Amino acid sequence: RALPGRHYPQHGPYLGVYLRVVRGGVLRVGDTIAVEPAPWVLALAAAAAAAGLAGVGGIAAAGAGSGLAIASRVGPTELPQTVAGFHSLVGAAAVATAVGEFLHLAPLGLLTPVSIGAIVAATYLGAITTTGSLVAFGKLNGALGSAPVSLPKRNLVNALLSAVSLWAAARMMRSPTLAVGRAALAACTAASLFVGAHATLAIGGADVPVVITCLNSASGWALCAEGFMLSSTLLTTVGALIGFSGALLTQDMCVAMNR
Repeated sequence: RALPGRHYPQHGPYLGVYLRVVRGGVLRVGDTIAVEPAPWVLALAAAAAAAGLAGVGGIAAAGAGSGLAIASRVGPTELPQTVAGFHSLVGAAAVATAVGEFLHLAPLGLLTPVSIGAIVAATYLGAITTTGSLVAFGKLNGALGSAPVSLPKRNLVNALLSAVSLWAAARMMRSPTLAVGRAALAACTAASLFVGAHATLAIGGADVPVVITCLNSASGWALCAEGFMLSSTLLTTVGALIGFSGALLTQDMCVAMNR
């Protein structure tokens, strides 16, 4: 609370300076002094913000240019593997965002059950999308054989490895520390990467387009989880839209292909 008898500007940024209790002092814990920053502080903050926006804009422009250059050389028959290749980037971005958010929140002690669940879900779905899309790209592009390849009892293997994500979430909720979270999130990421590759390798080449739409749905749900993680209504809405539309498209393709 501002000191009485002083005039403070009603608008603009303020810096709250918290003072400790001193015996015989006038101020109490929680009392603040509202200070208008010096012009050079405001100028420095504005320059930093402008530099950050310029950096983000430059990265976005580089990504858009690269995508346009790649897509302009793709023919109609190569679209499925191109979509699969781009999906792998979406999955990798989801994993990187989830890990980055964890590394940001954990040292500050700001992890909550909701944020932990969203981080693990985005990591799980993003990792599956990454390796699954890479395998789908390889099968359609001819780099990998089209014949199904899998371990014995593949469904059980995939289920057990997927359960690692549930364990990771429970472990992080029980002990939301940086050290525990790193180990749990690393295990979740490694297991999910294997599940994505193993599940897609078990699909024959003729059915890979259906897998791509399924992975498209998974990338949408990963984006939706990031919306919860970052408290972004836009990400949650767009992710749910992609997730549901991808699931419906997968169902339609299965019916059309009698799968």
